[in-house]
Amino acid sequence: MKQYAVYKGEKLLAMGTSYQCAQQMGVTAKYIVWLTMPTAKRRLAKRKNPDKATVCDVID
Repeated sequence: MKQYAVYKGEKLLAMGTSYQCAQQMGVTAKYIVWLTMPTAKRRLAKRKNPDKATVCDVID
């Protein structure tokens, strides 16, 4: 299973599988996976304050 790390700015919000991260944050597992997709990264690049955005990285 893939492991994810979810951040908001420099703060680590959650770490674990998509399901574990989703439970900790109160969102769906699909949302955690979506944060790693190219579409989410393009939207992040367009934001005025990208350091305030929630981002997710896959940890191998």
